[in-house]
Amino acid sequence: MKEKIKQLFLQRFGKPGTMYASAGRINLIGEHTDYNEGYVFPGAIDKVIMAEIRPNGTDKVRVYSIDIDDYAEFGLNEEDAPSQSWARYVFGVCREIIKRGGKVEGFDAVFAGNVPLGAGLSSSAALESCFAFALNDLFNDNKIDKFELARIGQSTEHNYCGVKCGIMDQFASVMGKKGNLMRLDCRSSEFEYFPFAPEDYRLVLVDSRVKHELKDSPYNKRRESCERVAAALGRPSLRGATMEELDAVKDKISEEDYKRARFVIGEEARVLAVCDALNAGDYETVGKKMYETHEGLSKDYEVSCVELDFLNEEAKKLGVTGSRIMGGGFGGCTINLVKNELHDKFVAEITEKFEDKYGHAPMIYDVVISDGARKLED
Repeated sequence: MKEKIKQLFLQRFGKPGTMYASAGRINLIGEHTDYNEGYVFPGAIDKVIMAEIRPNGTDKVRVYSIDIDDYAEFGLNEEDAPSQSWARYVFGVCREIIKRGGKVEGFDAVFAGNVPLGAGLSSSAALESCFAFALNDLFNDNKIDKFELARIGQSTEHNYCGVKCGIMDQFASVMGKKGNLMRLDCRSSEFEYFPFAPEDYRLVLVDSRVKHELKDSPYNKRRESCERVAAALGRPSLRGATMEELDAVKDKISEEDYKRARFVIGEEARVLAVCDALNAGDYETVGKKMYETHEGLSKDYEVSCVELDFLNEEAKKLGVTGSRIMGGGFGGCTINLVKNELHDKFVAEITEKFEDKYGHAPMIYDVVISDGARKLED
């Protein structure tokens, strides 16, 4: 991929530029906790967006996407927004840097990636983070701190791409560190690295290639449930709430709202338990907590679907250490903690069983926890 980018950059723009990359991400545990001011536990992975970029001495951006085979050219003022949806991610990053008082001048760029699309690995955040990191390096002497680069990516989604996302995806793409997951406190924005470099296990994503279309907005409904319970508890959010407190107001809230809050309270405890387990090198406990999270997402939060429950159940039957839905739910993939000696059997059997039942094979991705946004050396 790197050599192809270099070749096409030279063909289009005549002189070489500087190479940058940023990563997709996984979230090991901590689902639907971000909007409850709780913890998430992501890490950057070895699937990246890679770009070659060079200032061109004009006020125009010229950028080519290899994967889409499309070219965009635009200015740096608000009225210059490109029509192509993919190019708006690059334009948005430029605008968000400028809004913060940073500097962006015209540049040429060619980019490509191997972050699977539609698998919940945040290819858009990787794209934003790659360009934010690069433009900070090229035009701002790296004066913008890395957490602000993540916020620039988040604001790009909000203001130019119509997605009201949280900070986790961009945070993981920018701040990722090889061999470490990160516990991010969504209330205070404090974070801490935790070692994740198991010698005897692999992380395997099984993408169901299913996405159920929903008539309403299930994410908003679940958020509203959590807000109603927090109000009943007299709290600003469910962060720090206990089951004893929840049980004390059980007769004042609906059964559905009770179940939603029960999951969130349990998930906060599970994230902290997984942190302790990783510090102790106890991957069996990590796996147990992953299964508990899936059960809660399926039964209490009700964001699973038959295909994801099937993948989870078959993983358990095959002896996989841990398995759960990753992401918002209603389709997408499971993340699986698999012992090395079980890996090949697991991949072969889960593929065959899923295809037999649903008529198409899932996509399988082995992922390794890797570095986030960075400049690439020649």
